[in-house]
Amino acid sequence: MPAFFRIAIVSDIHYAASEERVRCAHREYHRQIKNPAARAVACLFHNFVWLREPGSHNPLLDRCLGAVGQPDLVVANGDYSCNFRGLGLSDPAAFASTEECLSKLRATFNDKLRATLGDHELGKAGLFTGHGAMSLASWHAAVERLRIEPFWQVRLGKYVLLGVTSSLIALPIFKPDSQAGEGAEWEQLRETHLREICEAFASLKPDERVWLFCHDPTALPFLGQQRAIREKLPQLEQTVIGHLHSNLVLWGSGVLSGLPTIWFLGKGVRRISAALSQARYWKPFRVRLCPSLPGIQALKDGGFLTAELDADARRPARIESHGLKW
Repeated sequence: MPAFFRIAIVSDIHYAASEERVRCAHREYHRQIKNPAARAVACLFHNFVWLREPGSHNPLLDRCLGAVGQPDLVVANGDYSCNFRGLGLSDPAAFASTEECLSKLRATFNDKLRATLGDHELGKAGLFTGHGAMSLASWHAAVERLRIEPFWQVRLGKYVLLGVTSSLIALPIFKPDSQAGEGAEWEQLRETHLREICEAFASLKPDERVWLFCHDPTALPFLGQQRAIREKLPQLEQTVIGHLHSNLVLWGSGVLSGLPTIWFLGKGVRRISAALSQARYWKPFRVRLCPSLPGIQALKDGGFLTAELDADARRPARIESHGLKW
């Protein structure tokens, strides 16, 4: 057995195949916002804070693939398409982007790749548009057609790496975004998923250490409610999240922790504020953000992570952040 294992982590690639690139060029997302004031706020937010041209950063993926070399494991931590319409993989354009993105990753890393599901794969209502929905059609497209595992487990020496589906775990928050009539099946999927995760934590040996890969930290308080997981948190060395794109946003989430849920400004604000209301419960999970490849417009602070894991878990992993300039 080698003395250490090297892993690479990439998240929030938001790749755009041909149709999504056209949608970005035509500013389709902003065209969906009917209220002129909300449209103006959205334009300012995307142009100066979040990301001005979200469909134009595909070359960053190629640069990332060229830079990571051949590690022992590569984890892609969710959100592979731009998902402009909020419909997840049930939208053919978002499906094409995700398929193209995963094809590049799989061609480069083969069976060394593990991919988690993000919220953009399953669908959600947009922050400014209110359009979009989490649907079982997107779930089946992800799991059956693109072969993304909702739950995966890899052992590297005395490290156990677990990948989970955050939107499923945080279903109480995402359920209002789901398609009508699908609630019962989503609940059943969630129950099965939580059982798998709890069994994995319960089976840990005392000398094993855990790395958890969970796209959206909204799910973490719900994991903390599970006794089997809570009892093994001392063995959890790191939880790698995505979703927030920038460490500035992660810092802001800590500042706004405990914010009451806001019900009157649309589905997107309700979902985000509900997550922030429980953000104080993220701390026991030892959260580390893997930024999106471009980061955010204001800072251009994106990139990817690599980590060196001691096979015997005698010391904490050495983690390095790699920036990608654009």
